[in-house]
Amino acid sequence: MNEMKQIEIAKVTVNTSAGEVGDQVEKGFTLLEKLTGKQPVRTSSKDASKTFGLREGLNIGAKVTLRGEEAREFLEKVLPAADNQISAEAFDGNGNFAFGIGEYIDVPGMDYDADIGMKGFEVVVNLERPGYRTKRRDHKPREIGKDHKVDDEDAQEFVEEELGAEVTQ
Repeated sequence: MNEMKQIEIAKVTVNTSAGEVGDQVEKGFTLLEKLTGKQPVRTSSKDASKTFGLREGLNIGAKVTLRGEEAREFLEKVLPAADNQISAEAFDGNGNFAFGIGEYIDVPGMDYDADIGMKGFEVVVNLERPGYRTKRRDHKPREIGKDHKVDDEDAQEFVEEELGAEVTQ
């Protein structure tokens, strides 16, 4: 197979959201730090919402971005918590998919921490082929050709062959 057609994991973003300001945000921050071993970044609300008691700029969640070998190792660690299954509806048509873990204690090797309580998190995976940098570069950025983009079929095949997970309908 042409090496430019090889699919690779561009990044894995792990996030948790409290949806409110306060102690739950700090618990999510601690959870992500414990899960990934990396320093999370706090996420803030973009809009004000009186219904949810939010103002623009309040910290309501946390996220960590993993790349390279760390991303693959993290996926191999958390996929068993999702029963090594990913729904076909989780793919967005552009080589990305996401899945949620209801409780962090489902991840093998993670023990219950009373300070965190019971929390879940979301994992978002971006897949790409070599050459995708042309879309993001500063000098003369270009679109990726339709034959080179990662579609749902390619992404699902990658998940089954490379990650050993089953794609369910």
